[in-house]
Amino acid sequence: MQRSSLFERLIRFNSGDIMFNKFQSFSKILLQKEELEQKHLHLVQIVESEKTAKWQYTQQCEELTIEIKKLRAEFYLPQLNALKREWRLTPSKSEEEESEEIRKIKKVQSFFRGWLCRRRWKQIVAEYISSPHAESMRKRNSLVFRMVESEEEYVEQLQLMVSCFLRPFKMAASSQKPPCTHDEVNSIFLNRYDTKSHLPFCHSLQII
Repeated sequence: MQRSSLFERLIRFNSGDIMFNKFQSFSKILLQKEELEQKHLHLVQIVESEKTAKWQYTQQCEELTIEIKKLRAEFYLPQLNALKREWRLTPSKSEEEESEEIRKIKKVQSFFRGWLCRRRWKQIVAEYISSPHAESMRKRNSLVFRMVESEEEYVEQLQLMVSCFLRPFKMAASSQKPPCTHDEVNSIFLNRYDTKSHLPFCHSLQII
């Protein structure tokens, strides 16, 4: 019985210690929480005060910038305009030298641009000459030129035949002692050799 009572006392003592330790840890946690809440409130107050100070500073800066602009408009701009007028009237030597250097640079740049443009144009022409479209255009032009040449030759020969053969034969057939009759002339020259229909066609081909 004595042993059991001692054992029970030990258990109660240990349980009391455990409860006391838990209570101490809980109280510490509560204290830490309160400290953190106080720090949080303090930081919030600091942030709000900084925001208000920032807003005040921005307003002051805006007011100062407006005043500076007014002062510039009243005092600085007239003096600056007067100085600009004086500088325009009396250009310095350094500006003249710089302008000459700039002119030289511009000349070199324009020459280089022209050279690049000519080089690119030559490349474009060479590429087009070797293209299939250019080959087809060359064939087309050669055919057109041949057609024009043949039509010109035909018109020349037709005019020669009419002026040298057909008209003299007709004049001879209508004379008092005809060497041949009109029927014979018509049998020789069966087709009507009229240059009126061929000349416009030839001119149109030449224009094309």
